Amino acid sequence: MIARIWHGVVPSDKSDEYVEYLNQTGVPDLRATPGNREVKVHRRKEGDRVHFLLISYWDSQDSITAFVGPDIETARYYPRDREYLLELEPGVQHYELVEME
Repeated sequence: MIARIWHGVVPSDKSDEYVEYLNQTGVPDLRATPGNREVKVHRRKEGDRVHFLLISYWDSQDSITAFVGPDIETARYYPRDREYLLELEPGVQHYELVEME
């Protein structure tokens, strides 16, 4: 299994609204993609900004490719993301999940 990790930052006064937006766009889109196992959204307030960390879990790289296209290291954004995010970070990170005994 592969974890795909995306990070974004929004002004704190838009944080709750951004959560609603994620629930209408990215989260259901991720969950509807074959091969997606789970999606978790984390947030952390830091002064007047809120950091979001979205971690999705996938069966394979092919599953991720079906979601984002051939360059799986590229972040996927939605039409209104620019209204919330302070920057559109270009990339994501992937980690292979290790089975622990």
